[in-house]
Amino acid sequence: MHADPERSGARAQPSGDGGGVADRIAVRREQMGISRDELARRAGMSTMYLHEVESRPGGFDSEALARLAAVLDMSYEELTTGRADAPPGRGGPAAQPVLMRLSEQECWQRLGTHGIGRISYTAGPGRQAPVVVPVNFLVDGRSVVYRTDPAGVAGIRAGEAVAFEADHVDERTGTGWSVLLAGTAEHPADRDALEALARRRAAGPWAGGKRDLWVRVLPHRVSGRVIQSLGEA
Repeated sequence: MHADPERSGARAQPSGDGGGVADRIAVRREQMGISRDELARRAGMSTMYLHEVESRPGGFDSEALARLAAVLDMSYEELTTGRADAPPGRGGPAAQPVLMRLSEQECWQRLGTHGIGRISYTAGPGRQAPVVVPVNFLVDGRSVVYRTDPAGVAGIRAGEAVAFEADHVDERTGTGWSVLLAGTAEHPADRDALEALARRRAAGPWAGGKRDLWVRVLPHRVSGRVIQSLGEA
């Protein structure tokens, strides 16, 4: 295990992904298992010069940053500004966070009319392998429906036990919510009802292709949680 990078001196300003250049370099070094001295050597600079590059990335030496990015197997943009497609939650928790339960009505209000969520079930001979797949969904009454390929990973058989989850994270405040539906999968067959669903906004499958199977999640249990700051609770 290599020693942590130096913590003294000026640090890069935080970027949109919740860290600065020095933080991204330190994390990637740990992932690659190389020391600070080794990184500097591979990038053709002294350790002291590496510290200067980390501390003043905005107007110091773009060529040095490019060499560091190459050694760390990162793009120049990822090193200097962070990933634009990073997973949510990079900004850290809210001040004085409070976790609270949502009522069933509040859960449906959070889900709204449509969005992106995750469908979950167990597969395999002994039903021992959990499967979680993102799907774009519609809320239909007190159920959730989505379209998929019958032979695809989200093509769950009718009658299967299934769970559906959707959430939202506010990066600026560190607050958010999560809603979970636990129930049974159904294959709706009413042609008029399916045509009406297909005409709704955002009904088209994001994954593209021919996806003719509609799957409905009939919930037996609806639960949710919300994280708020103490002043909002």
